[in-house]
Amino acid sequence: MLHAHAWRETSLILDVFSRHHGRLPLVAKGAKRPHSQLRTVLLGFAPFAASWSGQGEVRTLTRAEWTGGVAPLAGLPLLCGFYFNELLMRLLPREDPHEALFDAYLQALTRLGEGAGTGGAAAPARGPLYASRQQVEPLLRGFEMELLRELGHLPELHLLSTSGEPVRPQGLYVVDPQRGVLEHVEQDASTAMPGEQLLAIADARWEHPGALRGAKSLMRELLGYHLGTQPLRTRQLLIDLHQL
Repeated sequence: MLHAHAWRETSLILDVFSRHHGRLPLVAKGAKRPHSQLRTVLLGFAPFAASWSGQGEVRTLTRAEWTGGVAPLAGLPLLCGFYFNELLMRLLPREDPHEALFDAYLQALTRLGEGAGTGGAAAPARGPLYASRQQVEPLLRGFEMELLRELGHLPELHLLSTSGEPVRPQGLYVVDPQRGVLEHVEQDASTAMPGEQLLAIADARWEHPGALRGAKSLMRELLGYHLGTQPLRTRQLLIDLHQL
């Protein structure tokens, strides 16, 4: 479940992400009633098996069963989960199946629940919103790239878009949201990315010096182009929390 809001007195309108049917709206009748079994199933970041009926734009949820597999999120991992959901809500068209993206989303949530680290356990606590910051960066960048790739918005980072020639580690390049990977020809090289760094991002070799930093800037530019002028609420929340 990506999002839910109240509908009438006892029901909810859900925005769910289904592996085989993509993102779609469902009405969960009676889900707000105190003794409804749906209250224990329709939880954020908790996978569930579901059935629905109807032919209209909003279908009716007829069955929901908890399937488990993701530990509860808290602190920074929880904010990352909300960030994933907001990206999916903003960029993923309704009823457009993306099974690989669904699997990547579920895997990212699972790893966040396990400690948000590349090796398992979370870092020693320095406050719940800071402890795992470095560890969640690869998860964030990996999911952003998979989302853009599945939607056809991520160019092939190994190749020049104009000629199809391979990116050279010694070269300088820019990634244009519309034109893809281009050789950097301007005098000012401050906006260029070294080919070695671009290749490391393409292969998700996050241990390479500068790969995560470069990927963060690149994803921000590509996502910003496709999101338009309305900023992401979760990104601004993370910025505000860091300032505090």
